[in-house]
Amino acid sequence: MERVVAKFGGSSVASAGQIRRVMEIIAADPARRVVVVSAPGKRDSADRKITDLLFRCHQLASAEVSYHEALSLIDERFREMSADLCVADAVDEPLAALAAGLARGETADWVASRGEHIAAQLVASALGAEYVETEGLLGIDRQGRPTPESYARLAAALDGDGLFVLPGYYGSGPNGQVKVFSRGGSDITGSVVAKALDASLYENWTDVSGFMMADPRIVPQARAMREVTYAELRELAYMGASVLHDEAIFPVREAGIPIHIRNTNAPDDPGTLIVPHRDLEATPVVGVAGRQNFTAIHIAKAMMNKELGVGRRVLNALEAAGINFEHMPSGIDTMSVIVTNEELGDNLDRVVDEIRRTVQPDSLQVYTDLALITTVGLGMAFQVGISGRCFAALGEAGVNVRMISQGVAELNIIVGVACEDFERAVRALYEAFVVDVA
Repeated sequence: MERVVAKFGGSSVASAGQIRRVMEIIAADPARRVVVVSAPGKRDSADRKITDLLFRCHQLASAEVSYHEALSLIDERFREMSADLCVADAVDEPLAALAAGLARGETADWVASRGEHIAAQLVASALGAEYVETEGLLGIDRQGRPTPESYARLAAALDGDGLFVLPGYYGSGPNGQVKVFSRGGSDITGSVVAKALDASLYENWTDVSGFMMADPRIVPQARAMREVTYAELRELAYMGASVLHDEAIFPVREAGIPIHIRNTNAPDDPGTLIVPHRDLEATPVVGVAGRQNFTAIHIAKAMMNKELGVGRRVLNALEAAGINFEHMPSGIDTMSVIVTNEELGDNLDRVVDEIRRTVQPDSLQVYTDLALITTVGLGMAFQVGISGRCFAALGEAGVNVRMISQGVAELNIIVGVACEDFERAVRALYEAFVVDVA
């Protein structure tokens, strides 16, 4: 039997009205037999996410300060929703367990997970579905990744023709205690469940109608992508296209299961389909994305290409300071390493001193106001002139390019520009490659 796994994000379960929309979506397709639920998100801009309130409760409890005001907000929110949905008793037991857990000093992960734990039981009751507890089924290793044994356990627990509801975000850690994924990790849960069931489709329901071809805060007229490959999405997600948790791609990618990003508030919108392969000729470029606040450390030394181990010594300086690098463009006698300002922290002087000591460069320059922008599309490899269009568009917009990076696979072109030119560059690239896409 064909089965679709439908994951609903925090905005989709933020109120009783939103949960009714979820119920209508589930009823509209009999293949939607497995539902994964996030904790309730904000109902409006002044509201607070349940998970944020839970973290606050734990923080206050750990400091032996009263957390009852935050806990009462959580309690009232869930009771209001359950009463509105005529399943008032669905949250009594888990809310009592939350209060008891805080009183006895449960871990931060356990407390944070209760938003999904309670919400899933509420949604299951409203749908008349079977609630399935992910603790004990979904293992999460020390690196925060799902364990291989999780898939068989989930498949066995979800066997049958019934309608099942599971909480996202958490499972069991190596010590058997509740462990959570990183924030937004309910996306990962949905992906793991889809792979475990060999689902025909993984639907991720949120409050936007798919991935935009550029950040709508910068390009208000940006269109939604109709199709994008897993590989293309990884590149865009790295640069900030954050509708879906980036680690949620891997389980379904391994199984070849498409992901469909849908809008709970506009279920008839086509959304974005994430697939293994797509028509590259029709849309060579799928999107433009970027991030600000990078630092470039530029090193020059005569005959660098003849000196063994220069690259290793540069990277050792970063590793010794616990810093990951993002890119490493180079020339015959030059090399640059690009790191995020956040990753670099206050270690710049330490890293520069170590590079000067071990590499002895002729010159070393630091640029701290760099923004990176990526133009992504697997179809770029099959069309002549893509790079020319990129740099012509930036030149016409008056943007000075300070760094260029492109892999041999031609999946994307990354340019570095000054932060002050960031938004102008994104708009120029969007208009050059995307605005004419039907």
